[in-house]
This record gives sequence, structure tokens and C-alpha cells, in this order.
Amino acid sequence: MPVTPFHFGLGAALKAAAPRRFSFLSFAAVNVFIDVESFYNLMNARFPVHAFFHTYLGAPLMAGATILLFLLARWCSTRFYPPNPYRWQQLSLLQVTLGALLGALSHVVFDSIMHADIRPLHPFSDENVLYEIIPVIYLHVVCVFLGVLGLIGIYVRRADEV
Repeated sequence: MPVTPFHFGLGAALKAAAPRRFSFLSFAAVNVFIDVESFYNLMNARFPVHAFFHTYLGAPLMAGATILLFLLARWCSTRFYPPNPYRWQQLSLLQVTLGALLGALSHVVFDSIMHADIRPLHPFSDENVLYEIIPVIYLHVVCVFLGVLGLIGIYVRRADEV
């Protein structure tokens, strides 16, 4: 199933650990953007479902596209004054870059463990040494645990600011 929320658990934990250096929004956005490829392939019965953007070569390119999209949106926001939920207009380029890169690379790692059709090192190799390195249920538990830990951390940090 494309765009699973399990990817976001790590993002929440990273946001709690480094709130001023990391953008959860770019982390989540790049994860969704990467899975658009899977959605498209599923809808069109194309194999492999997890293709170019699910590689260590393609994922950073999607992170770059996410960063450029953020810069374009921020440029437009100086002219058109869109809403600013989650204070996205105040995010620094460093925050967005770290979020997008960590989101893209972790996406490939997590999906490599879970999906048999991923070739994360393509075009250099068709091997996937991470496939089922741990049972998928453990991967899900780790992702949920990180998400809960991250939400608690964010809540504690916000309580300290008040």
C-alpha cells in the first residue's frame, strides 16, 4: 500500500531530537512524493512497483525536487501570501534539506526490508541485501515505537516552552 504512515515514525523521533535542525514537513513530503511512483505503477499494473525513486540514486533526486519545490513555494509566498500552517515559511534551507534527505534515504531502507521488488542499488546491482533482514512486524513495531517516542518528545519540548 503506497504512502504508509509507518515511515513518519522516524520523522517524529528526529523532530523531537532536533526540532530546530530538522523539518518533519519535508520528511513527510518526500516520503509521499516517492510513493507516488508506487501508486502510479500499481494503478497501471507496472512491475516493479518500487522502481527508480526507491533506489539510493533516485531517492536523493526526489529529495532535491522536494527542496526545490519548497524554495519555489517560499518564493511564491512572498508574492501571494498563502496560509502559513505549521510555520512552513520560516523553515530554513538546512531544516528542509535534512528532512528531505533523511526522509528519502530512510524510505529506501524501510521499503528494502519490506518489499521483494526493490532493487535499492540499481543500476549498479539488482541485489537487495536488506530484504527481510528483520520480520516486517518488527519493522512496523520499531516505526510505531519511534513515532510514539517522537510524539512524547515533541509534547515534552512544547510543555517546556510554555
